[in-house]
Amino acid sequence: MLQVPREEFVLPQHRDEAYEDYPLPILEGQTISAPHMCAIMCEAAEIKKGDRVLEIGTGSGYHAALCAEIVSPTGEPLEGIVLTVEMIRRLAYFARDNLLRAGYYDRIHLIVADGSAGAPVRSGFDKILVTAAAPSVPQPLVEQLNDGGVLVIPVGPRWQQLLVKLKKQRGELAREPVTYCVFVALKGRYGYREC
Repeated sequence: MLQVPREEFVLPQHRDEAYEDYPLPILEGQTISAPHMCAIMCEAAEIKKGDRVLEIGTGSGYHAALCAEIVSPTGEPLEGIVLTVEMIRRLAYFARDNLLRAGYYDRIHLIVADGSAGAPVRSGFDKILVTAAAPSVPQPLVEQLNDGGVLVIPVGPRWQQLLVKLKKQRGELAREPVTYCVFVALKGRYGYREC
């Protein structure tokens, strides 16, 4: 958390609020999550050095940078990989510019696609983080999760969700509640219908 410069991932008019512990607006009606929520999600996912991480909902790129700092720390040989998927093209360009400026683009692969349906080019992830709320857990994400892997996702009604941790063991999912939360809506095939 101390390594990633959060001010590089917020809009210029919010730079003085970059380290406040609340969400901030970015583009297209989306937000950058509060730092504590990013930390909770990374901890719940049990991300470690060398992991293959899939993030659904790139947003500003901040959470992807946090994951990259864990799986392949700055100044060390590249080990893990972060693949992040963003559906909103303008937001993906914003994130790309932020990641380039902050020095993380070598460890993060960003794709513009419907992330609710999983990664369009790779499968077999150790950890999957979904940074937008879903009405239920998208089956394609479960299928792309390696055995022993962890999926963290906010699930539930549009204005209040439960952040859940799903651990895959021998093809079965163990579900554990993490905390109540409110996230922006997941768009796409497995998102909310009104989006």
